[in-house]
Amino acid sequence: MAKNLRMKAARAAADISQDELAKKIGVTRQTISAVENGDYNPTINLCIAICRALGKTLDELFWTDDK
Repeated sequence: MAKNLRMKAARAAADISQDELAKKIGVTRQTISAVENGDYNPTINLCIAICRALGKTLDELFWTDDK
């Protein structure tokens, strides 16, 4: 599963809206939307903040095994 879909699925499973997640980590809803849509490559610090807010690890949400 693509990293943006894993993040979106984790957010939905946690029953958190894009706006709620954005407010938790101090970014805009548009930033969360762009990450989920694959239009924005988040910094490592943003990835960590997203993971903490969703209770996931970097591997679970953002690691890709491109071979």
